[in-house]
Amino acid sequence: MKKTVPISKIKNYARKKTIDLTDETLHRKNKFRLFAHNVADVVLFLLDVFKNTFAKGFEFREFLRQCFQIGNKSLPLISVTGVIIGLVLTIQSRPVLINFGAVTMLPGMVAISIIREMGPVITALICAGKIGSSMGAELGSMRVTEQIDAMEVSSTNPVKFLIVPRILAATLMIPILILYADAWGIFGSWAGANIKGDVSFVLFISQAFGDVEFMDFLPAVIKSFFFGAVIGLVGCYKGFNAGRGTESVGIAANSAVVMASLLVIIVDLIAVQITDLL
Repeated sequence: MKKTVPISKIKNYARKKTIDLTDETLHRKNKFRLFAHNVADVVLFLLDVFKNTFAKGFEFREFLRQCFQIGNKSLPLISVTGVIIGLVLTIQSRPVLINFGAVTMLPGMVAISIIREMGPVITALICAGKIGSSMGAELGSMRVTEQIDAMEVSSTNPVKFLIVPRILAATLMIPILILYADAWGIFGSWAGANIKGDVSFVLFISQAFGDVEFMDFLPAVIKSFFFGAVIGLVGCYKGFNAGRGTESVGIAANSAVVMASLLVIIVDLIAVQITDLL
């Protein structure tokens, strides 16, 4: 007579042979779903911004107001940053160049360093902190207080009125701020050279720009427009898609700064690689 196998043993055997979804697997699955959802949100946001950028009825007055907020209100901070960049580069480089008897190369070296890399990147990072957080906090507070919802209910396109002018203003003004910071950086370099020396301003400027070529300016100017677009897009996206709670404003501002700074560095890396191939 055959022995019957208890049902409990069959169940235990099935549990062992069946692929069990552990907590870690479920966690990874949820993270992947969240990542895919965020990617889809970003793509839809970019498409909406692109569509409204070329739509009729551009908000020119809001664009000018944002240019004033981004450009004019940032001049003191950018001025101080530019002077410090020039001072630090000069003070650090001058002793090394003196050891090699190449102190006359100091103006050109500092000018090329500021124009090609130090000025654009550091200024963009400063703008990511100031402008990106400002956009994220402002739009996030509008989302929390349901002002954006009220605009949608009243048939006003919030992307067209709030997002597009801010992104275009950042794309236009941040390259101007970078050139402004470059000028102050060269001035700070001249001031640093005169701490332990005596160089006339005219001679310093002529030596500095004597070594600078057009191809030193062009890549820096082109990538500065991408810096501005990235900062504007990230700040607006984080603020526009903020949560409902009051803590969401701080989260939107903080995440805007972190993401914009990271993307600025990534864009700079890509730009350097492309420039090196030319």
